[in-house]
Amino acid sequence: MKKLFSVLKYTKDYKNYTALNILFNIFFSIFSVFSISLTIPFLELIFKNDAASYQTIIDKGLPIFNFGMKGITDWAYYQMALLIIEQGKAHTLMLICIVVFLATLLKNMSRYFAMFFLAPIRNGVVRDLRNRMMKKSLELPLSYFSDERKGDMMSRMTTDVIEIEWSIMQTLELIFREPLLIIISLATLIFISPYLTLYVFLLLPVAGLVVALVSKSLKSRSAKGKVVFGQLFNIMEETLGALKVIKAFTGERFVQNKFEKVNEDYNKISVGLYRRADLTSPISETVVLGVLLLILFIGGTMVFDGTGLLSGAAFLGYFAVASQIVPPIKQITLAYNNIQKGLASEERIDKILQAENPIVNKTNPVKLNEFSKHIEFNNVSFSYKKGDDGYVLKNINLSIPKGKTIALVGQSGSGKTTLADMIPRFYDTDLGEIKIDGICLKDIEIESLRKLIGVVTQESILFNDTIENNIAFGIENPDITKIMEAAKVANAHDFILQQPEGYNTNIGDRGGKLSGGQRQRISIARAILKNPPILILDEATSALDTESERLVQDALTNLMKNRTSIVIAHRLSTIINSDEIFVINKGELAERGSHKELLELNGIYKKLFDMQNFA
Repeated sequence: MKKLFSVLKYTKDYKNYTALNILFNIFFSIFSVFSISLTIPFLELIFKNDAASYQTIIDKGLPIFNFGMKGITDWAYYQMALLIIEQGKAHTLMLICIVVFLATLLKNMSRYFAMFFLAPIRNGVVRDLRNRMMKKSLELPLSYFSDERKGDMMSRMTTDVIEIEWSIMQTLELIFREPLLIIISLATLIFISPYLTLYVFLLLPVAGLVVALVSKSLKSRSAKGKVVFGQLFNIMEETLGALKVIKAFTGERFVQNKFEKVNEDYNKISVGLYRRADLTSPISETVVLGVLLLILFIGGTMVFDGTGLLSGAAFLGYFAVASQIVPPIKQITLAYNNIQKGLASEERIDKILQAENPIVNKTNPVKLNEFSKHIEFNNVSFSYKKGDDGYVLKNINLSIPKGKTIALVGQSGSGKTTLADMIPRFYDTDLGEIKIDGICLKDIEIESLRKLIGVVTQESILFNDTIENNIAFGIENPDITKIMEAAKVANAHDFILQQPEGYNTNIGDRGGKLSGGQRQRISIARAILKNPPILILDEATSALDTESERLVQDALTNLMKNRTSIVIAHRLSTIINSDEIFVINKGELAERGSHKELLELNGIYKKLFDMQNFA
């Protein structure tokens, strides 16, 4: 039961709205029953055709009001009889209709205000959840996303959050509105006829048992459906991002078949889920109707017997109130189904929100405002899978002095990029430590550390926004003059001015409206505007044609002036002037020295250099 209502934990910031929702649901339940039960005393009296009967009631005098069955009934009978004698039956009926209308109006107003105060809870929780999931996604280390599909992450932030919204609404109704309506209705039934209500208590649990049995597997089926739906999202995301490759390799049919297969799996799961969910409502309604018909038979027999245990008018009112139990039981059935699906979504969302983030600030971290000496790797080893002996980096020892340009070379998969990614703490060391100016990276505030570092990658990561906003990414209230100066240094200013709207031109998804060389120069301009003392260049020119490479290389030369630069390169011709070159082989530091010194060693570097020159 505790887990059933666990989704309510998301409403803790909306206690006032929740309280108001509960209050108006209470009013709704009271007015729902009151509007019906009010007619019972009038029906009882209106069938008495002789005035003497009314006068007998009046002659007894106004009874003392109390909350017992007899006290309320006698008081109501006296007031009704007085009205009938003084105003007539038609006038009394009109007054009763007005009161019932007002009670119904208040009931519907209460229902509206209950939903009015539920709306901020529903939408606020969705907003908060998405904000928390996005914040958590930005905080989690890169290693987390190597094991997660982007499509599944998107599915959790969209469809699963919507399930939570519906689950919260249904849970609030399941707890506060429908049960309350049932309780008030049952209390009224007990008030009218305790004997007849005993049968209701004995028979209604049957409906609850049937619903529980039918709904038992909804949670597991819903969870499975969400996993498959995440796969659909992933296929769509990958397809839209790789259309050029798909078309070039005539893979349309292959991708379509893959999508259709997963889509069919989702269809089968969804059909089974809906069929089972849709089965609970008619079954519960049928069972409850059977109970009511049995009550109708037993109550009718009591009236026919003429024993006085139940009058005809009281029985009509009793059955009218009893019929009010059917809709809330039906709603509880639907709510229970949605809550089961919501629990499956909650588990998927919590998997993200509760994911461990090992790369966090220590208590009272050092705030690093400048880089003044050197970067040191001391016996650094790292593995992507913790506890795995297959280290990507093994016992790395090196020092990078301020203002120097060092290069990392080696075959693909040797660990060059991983080594560079450890400087801004995209990953943490398993063994050993990395220091900047003698301070361990783990002791430095992450934000201040990354403000000192600029990164230019092989793939230009740009956003579907204007050129100006891409260059100024991460900077609040940027100066357009400084943006233009950065673009000039990056050899980007001229081609930017040729765009339809200059710096305000939108470059499309991932900068698709620009060429590869133009995208890379925008990335370099972004790094120049940040003006970091430490620069990481990861294969920044390897994907470009000769002319673009020259322009980008000139921009990189401008960028690297007076900075400490770590350059990862396959094209050795671009790093021959580096102050020192480190050769990484199978995760180990195999060779180090200047270009000339490494050639004289006649080792791995010489072999790579000769292969490129020969090619």
